[in-house]
Amino acid sequence: MCGIVGYIGCKPAVPVLLEGLKKLEYRGYDSSGIAILEEGGIRITKSVGKLAVLQEKLAKRTFSSTIGIGHTRWATHGRPSDINAHPHMDCHGDFAVVHNGIIENYLELKEWLMAEGHCFRSETDTEVLAHLVEHFYKGDLEEAVRKTLAKVVGSYATVILSYKHPDMLVAARKDSPMIVGIGENEYYIASDIPAVLNHTRNTYILEDEEMVTVTAQSVKFCDFQGKRRDKIIFEVTWDPIAAEKGGYEHFMLKEIFEQPKALKDTLAGRLTADKVILQEVDLTPAEVAAFNKVAIVACGTAYHAGLIGRGLIEHWAKIPVEVDIASEFRYRSPLIDEKTLVIVISQSGETADTLAALRESKKKGARVVAITNVVGSSVAREAHDVIHTWAGPEIAVASTKAYTTQIEAIVLLALYLTQAKQTMSQEWITEIISELKMIPDKAEEVLKQAGRVQELAKYFEHVENAFFIGRGLDWAVAQEGSLKLKEISYIHAEAYAAGELKHGTLALITEGTPVIALATQRDLYDKTLSNVKEVKARDARVIGFTFEGNHGFDKSVDEVFYLPLTANELSPILTVIPLQLLAYYVSAARGNDVDKPRNLAKSVTVE
Repeated sequence: MCGIVGYIGCKPAVPVLLEGLKKLEYRGYDSSGIAILEEGGIRITKSVGKLAVLQEKLAKRTFSSTIGIGHTRWATHGRPSDINAHPHMDCHGDFAVVHNGIIENYLELKEWLMAEGHCFRSETDTEVLAHLVEHFYKGDLEEAVRKTLAKVVGSYATVILSYKHPDMLVAARKDSPMIVGIGENEYYIASDIPAVLNHTRNTYILEDEEMVTVTAQSVKFCDFQGKRRDKIIFEVTWDPIAAEKGGYEHFMLKEIFEQPKALKDTLAGRLTADKVILQEVDLTPAEVAAFNKVAIVACGTAYHAGLIGRGLIEHWAKIPVEVDIASEFRYRSPLIDEKTLVIVISQSGETADTLAALRESKKKGARVVAITNVVGSSVAREAHDVIHTWAGPEIAVASTKAYTTQIEAIVLLALYLTQAKQTMSQEWITEIISELKMIPDKAEEVLKQAGRVQELAKYFEHVENAFFIGRGLDWAVAQEGSLKLKEISYIHAEAYAAGELKHGTLALITEGTPVIALATQRDLYDKTLSNVKEVKARDARVIGFTFEGNHGFDKSVDEVFYLPLTANELSPILTVIPLQLLAYYVSAARGNDVDKPRNLAKSVTVE
C-alpha cells in the first residue's frame, strides 16, 4: 500500500511530487523520498518518518528539475530507515527506481547480482530492480526494463528514472495499481488517482503486465513483450474524498475488497509446490521437537485468529496449544518456560497488552514468534522471529484484511511446524499447499457475491440482537463475525459453540431472532445441522453459510450463502468475508460511521 508519484513536463517537479505524495498519505507509510534529474546526475532525498521531515530537508535547497519520481513506503522487506526508503539506485547512479509490491525471488536475484559485482546498500527487495536495469541496459531503457521484468517473480508497480534518458520515464505494473494522468505537455504517473486530481481528471489505467513510456509530449503503452497497446482515456468523476477510497463509499469496504491481493501478497515467496519456506523463522527440527506446548496471545480480532491457530497446530503438528487474551495472560502466572513456543499476534505491533505478554514470555525463557503487519514495530523488534503479514495499512477501525492475512500467516506457521515434526504425510502437505495457493482467487469469488450479502443484510437493519453459531473452526469464525457486527452496527451480537445451545442460550431464541449458522466443517456438519433445527423449532430466522454443493442445507435454513469449496482448515479465510460484508452493509444502512465506530480506536497502545 505504498504510494508512487511521477512527473514529467514543464513545471518544477519537486512541488508536484510532494503534493502528490501528500494526497497518498491516507494509504499509510513509514518513510518517503524523491528522485529528480539535476545537472550532473540523479539527486535523491529521502527520510524515515512523516512527509513533513522530507519537506523540511527539501526546503533547504532550490530545484529546477521538471522530471522526477516520488514514493511513500510501507515497509515489507527491511525496517523503516533512511537507507531503506525509496527511491533506490544502481551502482553508478544512472537509474532510480520506486516500487510498490513484493519481489518474491529478490534473494535469489540479489545473490546473482552480487556475484556479478553489484553492490547493495539497502535491505529491500526493491533495490534489485535498479541493479537489474543497470545489468541489462545496452542503450535502450525500455528493453532493459522488459528484460528486468522477465527476471522478476512477484507483484509490482514500478517507475524508472534514468540519467541516460533525461526526457522520459518508464513504468510498469503487475498486480499493483498504476495510472497515468494527462496534462498539457506533461504527464503524471501515480499508484492511485487522488495523487493527480488537482492537475487532471483525464487518466489512463494500466492493466496487468503493461508498460508505459512517457515524455513531456508523448505517451506509449505496450505489453511486457513490447507489443503496442492502445488505451482509452478514463475521466475521473469522483470527488477527492471518494477518490481516496477508490470509488468505494467507505475505507472498510475498500479494504474488504483488497483481501484477495493481501492474501496473495502474504503467501508470496513462502510456498513451493510441496513446502513452506519461512525465512523469517529460524527454528531447527530439533528445536521444534523440543516444544511441549504452544501459547498464542492476542487481543480482539487477532485473538480470534489465534483460536483458529490452536485448531491447526494441534491437529497438524500435534502440539498442545493454549490461547489467551493478552490482557489476562500476565495476571494468571502462565506456566511457560524454555520448552514453550509463544505466538503473539498484533496488527499494529504496538498493542500494549500483547507487547507486555511478549516481554513476560521472554523473561520466562520461551521462544517468541510474532505475527504482525508492521515492519519495525515494537513486537517485530522484540520477538525472536517475526512473520509479517503483507496486508498493507488498514484505515478503517474494524479489521478485515489484517485478520484474514493473520489466519494465513498462522496456516503457514502451522505447516512449518508440521514439516519440522513430520506429523503429516508429504502427500497431505502437498495437497494443502495446493489448496492454500487457490485461496486468494476463491476470496475473489466470494466477493463477487457481495450483492447477495447486501440483500441478506436488509433483515438486520432494525433488529437489536443476533446470534452466531458454529462448531470447531466455525465457532472461532462465528466469534469474529459477531464482533464485526456489534462493533460497527451497534447490534448486540453473541457467538456460541453450537453444541452449547441447550445450556441456556436457547432461552434467548424467540420468534424472528436472527441466527447466523456456519457449517463448513464437514466432519461436524450433521451435528451443526441438528443445532440449526433446534433454533428453527423456536422460530428463529436462520441464515446459513456452507460450501457450494451442500444443497440439503437450504431445506433447514431461511437463507443460504454458498462458499467455494476448500479444505476444512482453510475455510475460515473464506467464511469470514461475507460476515465482514454483512456487518458493513448493516452498519451503512443504519447510518453509522462505518470507518470510525464510536468509542473505538485502531490500535490499543495503553493497558
